Amino acid sequence: MGKIQLLSEHIANQIAAGEVVERPSSVVKELVENSVDAGSTRVDVTIEEGGLTLIRVSDNGSGMALEDCELAFQRHATSKIATSKDLFSIRTLGFRGEALPSIASVSRLECVTSATSDGLGRKITIEGGTIRAVEETAASRGTEVTVRDLFYNTPARLKYMKTIQTELGHISDYLYRLSLAHPGIAFTLKHNGNVLLQTLGNGDLLQVIAGIYGTAIAKQMLPLQVESLDYTISGFVAKPEMTRANRGGISTIVNGRYVRNFALNQALLQGYHTLLPINRFPVAALHIGMDPALVDVNVHPSKLEVRFSKEAELTALIEAEVKRLFGRQVLIPMGVKSSAPKGAYVQEQLELTRTVEPPKENRNPSMELDAEFFKDHKESEDTKGTQGLNALNSWNGLKESSPIQRTDDTQWSPPQIKETAPDYRQAAPFSSTSPSQKQPPDVPFSRTVSTSENGFTTKRTPATSQSYTPASDAAFRNTSIQQQRRTNEAFMDLMPSSADSDAPKLPTFPRLDPIGQMHGTYLIAQNETGLYLIDQHAAHERINYEYFYEHFGNPAEASQELLVPITLEFTPAEAGVISDKLALFEQVGVYMEAFGGNTFLVRAHPHWFPSGEEKAIVEEMCELIISDRKALDIAKLREKAAIMCSCKASIKANQSLSTLEMETLIDRLASCRNPYTCPHGRPIVVSFTTYELEKMFKRVM
Repeated sequence: MGKIQLLSEHIANQIAAGEVVERPSSVVKELVENSVDAGSTRVDVTIEEGGLTLIRVSDNGSGMALEDCELAFQRHATSKIATSKDLFSIRTLGFRGEALPSIASVSRLECVTSATSDGLGRKITIEGGTIRAVEETAASRGTEVTVRDLFYNTPARLKYMKTIQTELGHISDYLYRLSLAHPGIAFTLKHNGNVLLQTLGNGDLLQVIAGIYGTAIAKQMLPLQVESLDYTISGFVAKPEMTRANRGGISTIVNGRYVRNFALNQALLQGYHTLLPINRFPVAALHIGMDPALVDVNVHPSKLEVRFSKEAELTALIEAEVKRLFGRQVLIPMGVKSSAPKGAYVQEQLELTRTVEPPKENRNPSMELDAEFFKDHKESEDTKGTQGLNALNSWNGLKESSPIQRTDDTQWSPPQIKETAPDYRQAAPFSSTSPSQKQPPDVPFSRTVSTSENGFTTKRTPATSQSYTPASDAAFRNTSIQQQRRTNEAFMDLMPSSADSDAPKLPTFPRLDPIGQMHGTYLIAQNETGLYLIDQHAAHERINYEYFYEHFGNPAEASQELLVPITLEFTPAEAGVISDKLALFEQVGVYMEAFGGNTFLVRAHPHWFPSGEEKAIVEEMCELIISDRKALDIAKLREKAAIMCSCKASIKANQSLSTLEMETLIDRLASCRNPYTCPHGRPIVVSFTTYELEKMFKRVM
């Protein structure tokens, strides 16, 4: 006699339940998705004890006809597909026909449904997969399914359930996603009588985000909208300053279905690029519409995982649009979160004026004008055009709005200086000076005071013609803002600009006037809108990063052979990986060769590597290639190497800067394509508006 036999319907349903019903959240998911497919505009979910004791889902959808009530609990019974062709154009959330019989086989279930508005419906009671009663009852249009004592007849499954709070977290998380996917449906979630979620169902996605994540995050969300021949993408993404410690804040919805897809999440993160700090993730809700033929949702019983036939095009579209969105924003975070209340009382302010010539006995010596300076300075301009503050201004292409202005009437043209690329091998920008090369003193300034309608304005004038181009800072100073902008134009892959001629003008970095330095780490600046704090290391990192990224794209022009090669040693396994990737090193200007055994020699590298850090940079590049292996390509290596170089070549914290250095650093930062975050995603500038400061000092009540 043969050993193979057909399983009973009851056992088959329990096996199917092991795939479909993993935990209480699986029951909620299947029931709520049926409600959505039924065209409901209101879905109420009530649970007790994390869903193990009670799960009730009621809706006002189309309901089921009397003859369909029993049939719906048969295995593979569904109204959503009829032929095999329908599998390639699925537009509903559920379609397998396994959910209801699987749930009924491991619980005590009761279903009340009506497809009409006459108040007549049908009630079916099922216990452990066995139908106990079918009867007519009074019911409004829609369906209500009550699931009690989940897993009561499968104690092994019940044994491995987590705590009530854990199961509740899974349920609420899925309902949050579904409410984001369908903002036109009013969802309500109650646990033990407490309301955990309540949406209005008015179709406003931002309002749903506020209800789930809070109004503070909703205010930091930016709308995103883009279309292509195959895809329509809409939704909201948070500003880089609003991040979370995990990917839980990212919701990707495909044709109304919440899905988990690694490629889509990575495309979103690549769109943020260097705007996100390390190990921080954004909040985002993206709706992706496409032809159902382009996506396969029948790859997993829970239908949370999908596959795309044109995944590369979709991820590229998301990445490019997120980059373009942030390229149109001024991403300076606010130091104090507040808004001006209506009818705020503003304390009366007295307008003070100062005369041009204050009394001599009360005059501050630092405010006096040095007449001899202007005379000497005028005579020396023709012969010392490359010295002094005016020459520095010409090298850096300062605009007329620069806080440093001339007060004499002499006609003067800037000297013709040949622009050369910074020589980072000579000395890193703002590098520490040797004991024999002292840091130059700050350039003193005198002031001229003039009255105006709004009080008095101040103009600063250089009080000396002393040359200020030390060798340690030559590389930083000889790169003009115009040259930096040319570098940024080639930096198109970070923030691609739209080809549309009618595109709005991109916001510009605000003009900032430095007024001091705090703890040798933060620059203090101001303009007409308020106060700004600048992280000097992060700012210099951004400047260097864009410079190095551009130069890593032209390695052949900068690579130089070494008199004494750099020797590197690896383990046998690591040496094998490095041997296979030698061509990748050459594409960034590093020429290595095997020297026998597990030893390699670095024969040449770009001359602009930060001085003294050449070996460390090559070693870190090797570690990147060894750790990432197949995942690392030339674009990623170029970016990682640029980040390493920029960090090592930048000024550090606790390093004092002169006023001239602060002004130059800010000017260079303003010319960057992304002056808001360092390559690691940390913010560079934080602002405090004038209103916020006045409120802190109670000048505004």
